[in-house]
Amino acid sequence: MRELKNQLYEQVARIGKAVASPKRLELIELLCQGEKTVETLAAQAEISVKLASAHLKVLRQARLVNTRKDGRYVLYQLASTSVADLWVNLRSEAEERLVELQMALTSIVEHADELKGVDRADILRRAAAGEVVVLDVRPEDEFSVAHLPHARSLPVDELKKRLAELPKDVPVVAYCRGPFCLMAKDAVELLRNKGYQAFHLTDGVAEWRAKGLPVEE
Repeated sequence: MRELKNQLYEQVARIGKAVASPKRLELIELLCQGEKTVETLAAQAEISVKLASAHLKVLRQARLVNTRKDGRYVLYQLASTSVADLWVNLRSEAEERLVELQMALTSIVEHADELKGVDRADILRRAAAGEVVVLDVRPEDEFSVAHLPHARSLPVDELKKRLAELPKDVPVVAYCRGPFCLMAKDAVELLRNKGYQAFHLTDGVAEWRAKGLPVEE
């Protein structure tokens, strides 16, 4: 009986071992945005293709990641949305318990208090009514996979030259891949410097879905 129990715990520990790496967690977060090639993942995670492949192999062995062929390319994808939920829940638990993480996050979201406690459903209602602009500043291919309802795609690297597309008399709520993503922070800083009323929504698509809120796919 003890040997059987040991085997059970060992199997569950495979998941723990697979996610016990900062880079593998980052790869999971990137895959929450949609399927990607190993080359894209390596570039976005700022590691070599060889190292990205090694990390992805571990995630595949734990059945957290799947692959599919598209011509000569191999595309990686999360095994299911529950893997994204696992990432969101793990990160949320760490944020709740680790002061060091809380302090690090305050350096990313300078205006966090301005949206704290704001009802997400109210943001949707106001966006549908044109009372607020929800801005998705991720790459367009990630937006096309899934995005928040009523969101407008405007990648952060195009924002400066496309500012005229945004009304100045309506608040702008920018989001990207989640609390650890810096693109929305950069977008909000640029918008505020240009006189816009801009706010940083730390939720990404994975966080939004984990809260049971609608996502457009």
